[in-house]
Parts: sequence; C-alpha cells; structure tokens
Amino acid sequence: MTEALYEYLVAHSTALPELDRELIAETRAVLPERAVMQVGAEQAGLLTLLTRLVGARQAVEVGTFTGLSALAIARGLAPGGRLTCFDISREFTDLARRYWQRAGVADRITLRIGDAAAGLAELPAEPYLDLAFIDADKPNYLTYWSLLVPRVRPGGLLVVDNVLWSGRVLAPESDDPNAQALARFNDEVVRDPRVELVMLPVGDGITLAYRR
Repeated sequence: MTEALYEYLVAHSTALPELDRELIAETRAVLPERAVMQVGAEQAGLLTLLTRLVGARQAVEVGTFTGLSALAIARGLAPGGRLTCFDISREFTDLARRYWQRAGVADRITLRIGDAAAGLAELPAEPYLDLAFIDADKPNYLTYWSLLVPRVRPGGLLVVDNVLWSGRVLAPESDDPNAQALARFNDEVVRDPRVELVMLPVGDGITLAYRR
C-alpha cells in the first residue's frame, strides 16, 4: 500500500466527520511518537459500518487511547446502545473524553480505567455483547479473547487490530514480544471452533470474527 494509493482509498470512502479529523490532528500534534496507536481513518469508518451492520446495542472496547475508535463505534450504536471502554491511561483518555463530549456521544460511553482483564471478568457472564474491539497490549490479546468470546452473542462480532504487526508475525524475532504474542494469537484464534473469521489487510491487519 503506497502513500498515494492509501490517500486514494481514503478519498473514495465516506469522509470522516470534521471533529474526527480534528482528533486525529490533535493526537498527532500532542503525541507524535504515540500517534501510530490511533486507528486509521479507514479503520474508523469500518468500525462505524460494522457496528451498524450488526445492530449493536452493547459493545466493548479494550484499548481506547485518544478515543477515535470509541467515537466511531459509539456513532454506529443502535438507539439506547452502550459502549464500555477499558484503558489504563487517564492522560490519553482525558483527550478522548473531550471529543466524545463535543461529538454528543459521551452519554453512550462508559470508560473504565484499570486492568482490562479484571474489568472484563466483572462483566455479565452471559453472551450479551453485539460487538467487541481489541486494540490494546499485545501479550494479553489471548486473555482478552478468552474473556470476550463467551460474552459475545451468536451472530455478534469480534474485531481485533494489529494482527499483522507490519508483517513481523511471519517470522517473529526473539526481541519482539509483541510479534511473538500476535503470532501465537493468530494461530490460536484461527482454530477456535466458536467463531468463523477472516483476516484483512486493513491498517496493520484486522481480524473479523463472527460468533457462531
């Protein structure tokens, strides 16, 4: 994917709202070394579309950063829908909260700061989630997966980001624990009989898993 082709791709997708573009720009300005953690414009659009397609009323996000993905999901929720976000950083999510408020979706989002695995374990155990998005610390992806899959209803969707890790999952180096963790994750979930899934070369790789 060349830069020119990526710009073409974005230009031929429904444009993000101006507020979202402001959030992208501010994240890059105030967190230049971490801005890569933010989902891309095409990923944000995809998250909104997927949320609408499954008619999501109950959604969970693990890894919120400055809030673009949460904003995208919240916009796609059905009337009365709720999104619960898990993150460990107040600094990053304070920026997110400001944009959620401006977008008029703050009342749809519950943000929980702290250990995500512990927080997920406290959620209702029955399969009630329509959508789950994982984009957090890579070594814990399998933990988040194991906690979320039983809580996603049949016909619901799990979305997992960064599954290609710039191609390094093909031959993870011993000094790259993220690549090693993602390679293990990819190998495990493709064998999970509870889902059918497809890995897409969107952004840094996205896996879409349909709950059987």
